[in-house]
Amino acid sequence: MPLKQGYSRRTVGHNIKVEQQHGRPRKQAVAIALQVAQKAARKAIHAGKSSKLARRMARSAGKGR
Repeated sequence: MPLKQGYSRRTVGHNIKVEQQHGRPRKQAVAIALQVAQKAARKAIHAGKSSKLARRMARSAGKGR
């Protein structure tokens, strides 16, 4: 089953569960799910969906994450 596109906590949790069911180690599953969420968040920002999300991502980018 393909991963869900989105950045909500529920979507990330679902993607972690899917990756683990496919035999990935937990840390790797978390990394993949977070990468998908980050990509979806960037897409939402460029579409003008969330200014609050844009500020939060700008702050985390400044922290070296």
